[in-house]
Amino acid sequence: MATLRDIRRRIRSVESTQKITRAMKLVAAAKLRRAQERILSARPYAVKMAELLSSLVRRAESEAHPLLVRRPAARKRLVIVTADKGLCGAFNSNILRASLGFLREQGEASVTLVVVGKKARDFYRRRPYEIKSEMLGFFDRLAYEHAQELAGGLMQEYLAGEVDEVHLMYNEFRSVAVQRVKREQLLPIEPAGAVGPGEGGGDYIYEPSPEAILAALLPRHTLSTHTVFCLKTPLDMQAQGCLLALLNSLVANYLVRLHVTTHVTTALMARLPVPRPSRRSSACRELTALARVLAATGIDAAPDAYARLNAVVAELYQLSSGQYEHIVSSFPLLSNDLRQRCLQTHKQATEARKHGKDF
Repeated sequence: MATLRDIRRRIRSVESTQKITRAMKLVAAAKLRRAQERILSARPYAVKMAELLSSLVRRAESEAHPLLVRRPAARKRLVIVTADKGLCGAFNSNILRASLGFLREQGEASVTLVVVGKKARDFYRRRPYEIKSEMLGFFDRLAYEHAQELAGGLMQEYLAGEVDEVHLMYNEFRSVAVQRVKREQLLPIEPAGAVGPGEGGGDYIYEPSPEAILAALLPRHTLSTHTVFCLKTPLDMQAQGCLLALLNSLVANYLVRLHVTTHVTTALMARLPVPRPSRRSSACRELTALARVLAATGIDAAPDAYARLNAVVAELYQLSSGQYEHIVSSFPLLSNDLRQRCLQTHKQATEARKHGKDF
């Protein structure tokens, strides 16, 4: 039989545990409130942007951008977003059940997975489905860069023809107690449905054009999504590669911005003083090779190749170090690392030219 001392010790232990759990509850409530405020404040912008993009896609041709091109859906990619931990009711089980139902409905189509969260990873590890990639342990420090990394990889694979459709499955926040499982097709981007009379939705006046606005809105992580869709002239592969490199250089973009504020196209380039290196020249061969590398890997994955491309173009324009530095400084979205790489590479090219050496 417990003594009075044991009972008092037990009471103090329970009270201490209650204080700890009460503090944990307060911290969790504060985190939940901040997350809820961020979700609810960002949702109107996201919904309106999706509406505008879908409206643009409906008015533009499917060839207007590589991310709009539709192919037979033989290879699909499903992105499943769950939590890293449990103890959250049916939050994880509902989305896992829904994703499993989607996979079983696909029939002959090949579906691979991108899992976000440990619960999805652990669930599909024990089942006969291929997990192409996984993202774990970042929810405590969730930032835009995580979404950018995930979206960039999916776009690269879609542009390379490795997948024909990309779907996202997640829990849409309704309230603290209610989350609704939702599936959206990310790629190819779906056009908005026709709006009937009296249904609202409104129309827009697009300036300069739906195609130009699409080019600015849609992500541009690779050269192929940047301007390759503008190349509609019957050029051979080498000439097209060289032109593609010129179109994507900082110098050409700077010259265009002096005249207009829209996307770089061949029509605009025709009105600018663009160098035309001989097809047999080393500059043309190098620009073609660099364009192929960047189109395959992206600028972020090959910053040295991008810096060298811009240095070669600057040499074709015979720019001084001061002129080139002014052009590079006019692009505020360039990262500091990429800006320094561009300036350093151009400096090396200038030194090599002074000493009569090949760059």
